[in-house]
Amino acid sequence: MASDTSPATESSVERGSRFAWLDRSLFTVIVGSLAITAAAGLVQVRYGSYSMTFSEAFWAVFNPNVIFDLRVWAHFLLGGLFDPGALLDPSQWDSILVDSRLPEMSTESLIIWNIRLPRVFVAVLVGMNLAVSGAILQAVTRNELASPFILGVSSGAGLMILLTLVLFSGLAVFLPLIAAVGGAVAFLLVYAIAWKNGTSPVRLVLAGVIVSTVFQSLQTGLFFFAQDIGVVQSAIAWTTGSLTGTDWEQVRMALPWSLLAMGLALVSSRQLNVLLLGEQTASSLGMSVEKVRFALSGVAVLAAAASIAVAGIVGFVGLIVPHMVRNIVGSDYKQLVIGCVFAGPALLVVADVGARLGLQAILGSAGQMPVGIVTGLVGGPYFLYLMRRQDQIGEI
Repeated sequence: MASDTSPATESSVERGSRFAWLDRSLFTVIVGSLAITAAAGLVQVRYGSYSMTFSEAFWAVFNPNVIFDLRVWAHFLLGGLFDPGALLDPSQWDSILVDSRLPEMSTESLIIWNIRLPRVFVAVLVGMNLAVSGAILQAVTRNELASPFILGVSSGAGLMILLTLVLFSGLAVFLPLIAAVGGAVAFLLVYAIAWKNGTSPVRLVLAGVIVSTVFQSLQTGLFFFAQDIGVVQSAIAWTTGSLTGTDWEQVRMALPWSLLAMGLALVSSRQLNVLLLGEQTASSLGMSVEKVRFALSGVAVLAAAASIAVAGIVGFVGLIVPHMVRNIVGSDYKQLVIGCVFAGPALLVVADVGARLGLQAILGSAGQMPVGIVTGLVGGPYFLYLMRRQDQIGEI
């Protein structure tokens, strides 16, 4: 008997099942987050010492002469060393590395694209990294209260930042790299402490608390050796998280590692779902739990280190964003990771607008707060709300 299903119908069914993860709830998170990020980003680039209207800011951002000019992107993303036009002319292939200058721009476009927009891009990358890192660690520890810094990443990075600023100030130019290395070393130390014929979520959390407590005590002690108030202020900015002064250099630094971490997180979504079932179930399904747990923790640390390297230690983003997204889209990690990729930037860009303009709106002061203070002020009340609303909170 011939089948009634035509090849076209089979193809449409296959396409439908392939995109079954993109349901209404995830679509709402994506569209809503994009709208919030765009609106907050426009507010961020509109205000500054050079005043402009929202209309002028909008058209300066979406200037087609800038967006569709490869020389502009070469200058910003590659440091002005690569001229894409040289690829089109074989006679210039031997001199592809050239000083590509920016084309002519309006004053508004020049100010926004050179000075203000990079801060928004850095906030997007940092929010995305911290949110996805938190989501991964919540699966690894099977605890929805886990954060990117539960494994001592923040304390390790903070200690290395203070050591560099206080004792080895000549190495301050390498501070982003040193911060990332410090976070990674702290993670390896936590894993070594937690290991006893394997690890467990509880031992990883306890080892993280131990390492964080010791490192934070050392950080506090180092402040007594800092005699330069400028060093103290710089250290506080790093250890509380700040996007002040970020530019395209920070975008270039974080972008490749961020893309790598996001790709690995998406590819690993099935393994993350299996880990949530528990160690015995995961092992019975053929998973090497210890190897997968270590590898996924490494992805989370990579994402967190990329954010620490450009913005310092920004708290609560990796804690509250996965929780908020999970409440909307559920616990499937393919949907959760994608939701965090969009929701994390929305939260951090909004928080950075508050950090940059909050003092001006409230006190009339031109100063700026570290963005980590704003995320802390948002994160604390949010978890108080969760405690009041839910009878049980903690284990996923």
